[in-house]
Amino acid sequence: MERILFEYMTKFTTLSDEEQREIAQQIPIESYKKGTVLLAQGDVPSKCYFVLKGCIRQYSVNEFGKEVTSNFYTEEQAISVFNHHKQDKSSDYTFTCLEDSVLVVGILEHERDMYSRYNQLESMTRIMVEQFFGLVQEEFASFVASTPEERFKALLRNRPQLIDRVPQHQLASYLGMTPESLSRIKKRVSIL
Repeated sequence: MERILFEYMTKFTTLSDEEQREIAQQIPIESYKKGTVLLAQGDVPSKCYFVLKGCIRQYSVNEFGKEVTSNFYTEEQAISVFNHHKQDKSSDYTFTCLEDSVLVVGILEHERDMYSRYNQLESMTRIMVEQFFGLVQEEFASFVASTPEERFKALLRNRPQLIDRVPQHQLASYLGMTPESLSRIKKRVSIL
């Protein structure tokens, strides 16, 4: 699993092999069982993650008690809660492992120290955040302007692996439709 981390660091930094090994020794890589809650809605985050293997669901429970899925994180995606604007710093989301997962775990309290020792690590993190933010902006703009069937087709194009990895009711929530609508759309699209 460390190989994936090294490949990622090589892609976005010019850190030497020795520096990469030092960083890998300081950042824990942990395994989590399917169903593990990494962060619960309302808790204050103390960690961030980078997915080496697995699928993590981000969701919230609305005022009617309904779970609303807002994202899925899979291999080579970073998970971080940006809530510095909130006075209480609590998370609006729950993050749960949908599969057995292997994650790089960053302790937010140690982040500044790591960045001061390895300034390229901070640059790499910034690049990751910028890329992710750009992708989220594009997906949101497309989501708002598209029909449910267009959203499903975009999922097939951009993240087809989710179809086999995520329960249908969670995928439907993510796409902004009911599970029944998703079933009809899947049948219609598979016929085309």
